[in-house]
Amino acid sequence: MDSTEWNLSNVRAYFFVRVNSTVLALFAKNSNGSVSKNGKLAISLASVLVFFLVIFFVHWLVKKNRKDKEIENNYVFRVATLPTCFQNTSADLDDESRINSELIPFFDLRTIAAATNNFSFSNKLGAGGFGSVYKGVLSNGNEVAVKRLSKNSGQGIEEFKNEVELIANLQHRNLVRIIGCCVKDEEKMLIYEYLPNKSLDFFIFNEKKRSLLDWTRRFEIICGIARGLLYLHQDSRLRIIHRDLKASNVLLDASMNPKISDFGMARIFKGDQNEANTNRVVGTYGYMSPEYAMEGLFSVKSDVYSFGILVLEIITGRKNTGYYHEEYPNSNLVGHVWNLWREGTALEIVDSSLGKSYLVNEVVRCFQIALLCVQDSATDRPTMSAVLVMLSNDAALATPREPAFVFKRTYTGGDPSTITTEGAKSYNDVTCTIVEAR
Repeated sequence: MDSTEWNLSNVRAYFFVRVNSTVLALFAKNSNGSVSKNGKLAISLASVLVFFLVIFFVHWLVKKNRKDKEIENNYVFRVATLPTCFQNTSADLDDESRINSELIPFFDLRTIAAATNNFSFSNKLGAGGFGSVYKGVLSNGNEVAVKRLSKNSGQGIEEFKNEVELIANLQHRNLVRIIGCCVKDEEKMLIYEYLPNKSLDFFIFNEKKRSLLDWTRRFEIICGIARGLLYLHQDSRLRIIHRDLKASNVLLDASMNPKISDFGMARIFKGDQNEANTNRVVGTYGYMSPEYAMEGLFSVKSDVYSFGILVLEIITGRKNTGYYHEEYPNSNLVGHVWNLWREGTALEIVDSSLGKSYLVNEVVRCFQIALLCVQDSATDRPTMSAVLVMLSNDAALATPREPAFVFKRTYTGGDPSTITTEGAKSYNDVTCTIVEAR
């Protein structure tokens, strides 16, 4: 027996060469140390075999180490990588669009492609102005939702920046949790926790599925959304205005716990700042407060207005936009609820799928809170901390005045479900929020 020792990348390996007994006998017979012709041939063949075995082993070892390193890198925190990737991938990303360094896991594109079955249609969960969302399963078995930025969405780049910089700093049970992101050439993706029950609008605006949400569950969803907004407005280390709260941006986990999502339009308020103004108003018509839609002014009270609309939709199972009732043909959902409230018959518009399985006083109180949230003047609307107090006790509430936007508005073109304005103008234009038919 002969042995050869190799040391490859800190991996020690021993190779043992088996030689025919006849060859060994030939060595013993040759006293002068010479080897016969057959012996030389056998030794040569054995040497060639060992050589190829060594080459094969080295190739296998290098390939294995490279693969292990790639898998490890998928889960390494790359604080400095994100800005570099953005600077080198697209000419559309100017200085304002580049992301500041954030502590967030960075995933390899191949890992995400494998998790989503190469972004197959069967894995697609939905689509919006940002791009498409896919369900994925990582190698460790964890399910994720992959939000893939559309290559043609200029507005989506800004949304991507906002979501990475904001959500990475937010932790709350009523906010969707980000797991990581992926940036490779023109591909930009956000990886979120997967929520199996989709979004709130999937239930409340579907005649069959909304019956799955009894009043107890709906009330818990209302309170959960309120807690999430309070965290954004007051309890987190950043003061954040969401600006696009709506039914499709409230996701539901396996326990039907609500989680606010889509922070692409969110803005941070610093110090004692109470409101801000923008020349470019982008949002979803029907959820936008009057001061934001008409003047570009937004504050925490803008989110409160959206919350009030959302509460009315949860109670009634109907959309504020596109709403029609023959008795009030010129009123939207807010206007119809207001008219019934003044007449003392608001229970007539409660979602019929609830039957009589709800607490009358609780539903009436939620109607009143919602109407207070959609007041025309921002100063007349409560804060989210006050809303949570109202939801948690039976103390007397203020009497609401006529809310904003109680009448339908006529549009000459564009998508009536969405709106973008410049400055204080009120005409329709293009928006980055795409509302799909359901």
